[in-house]
Amino acid sequence: MGISFLLIDMKSPGLTVRPIELIDGGHEVNEVFFDNVRVPVENLVGEENKGWTYAKFLLGNERVGIARVGDSKLHLATAKARAKEMGVLDQYAERIADLENQLNALELTSLRVAAGSSGGKPHPASSVLKIKGSQLTQAVSELFVDLEGPSAVMSSETRIFLNNRKVSIYGGSNEIQRTIIAGTILGL
Repeated sequence: MGISFLLIDMKSPGLTVRPIELIDGGHEVNEVFFDNVRVPVENLVGEENKGWTYAKFLLGNERVGIARVGDSKLHLATAKARAKEMGVLDQYAERIADLENQLNALELTSLRVAAGSSGGKPHPASSVLKIKGSQLTQAVSELFVDLEGPSAVMSSETRIFLNNRKVSIYGGSNEIQRTIIAGTILGL
C-alpha cells in the first residue's frame, strides 16, 4: 500500500477552501478541507501507489522555479537604479555587487540543474537552488527597504519584504532542504 496521486475537481462536494491572509494583507494560499470527498478512479495520475514518487519529482522541479532568479535580478536592478537616483549608490555599491554576483552564480547553477534532471528524477541540487534563491530573494527585498529608510514603513517595498519571509518555507522549508541535501548530495 502507498500514496496515489489524484486530480480533484475543486468544486467537489465536501471540499472546502478557506483563504489564509498573509502578513502583508494579501491572499495567495488557502486551507483545504476534505469531508467525505469522492474522487472518480479515472482521476488517478499514473500508477496506483506511485503518488509520492510523482510528488517528489514535481516538488524537485518546483524548487528550481522557487529560486526566482529573474524576479530577484529585476528587483535588484530596480533597487540599484533607486540608489543611484537617491545619490547613495556608493554607500550600497559593495552590497549590490555582491548580490549581483550571487544571482549570476545562482542563474548558472539553475541552468546546470535543469540540464541535469533525467530519468524522471529532479536533480538533487534543486534543493540548493531553493535555499540560495530564497535567501537572495529576501536579501534583495531587504536592500530595498534599507534604501528607503524610515519611509519604507508605509511603502509597497515593506509589504514585499514581509511577503518574502514565506519563501524560505514554501516548497519545503530550508531546513527540510538541508536534510535532502545531506542525504542525496552528501550521502550522510
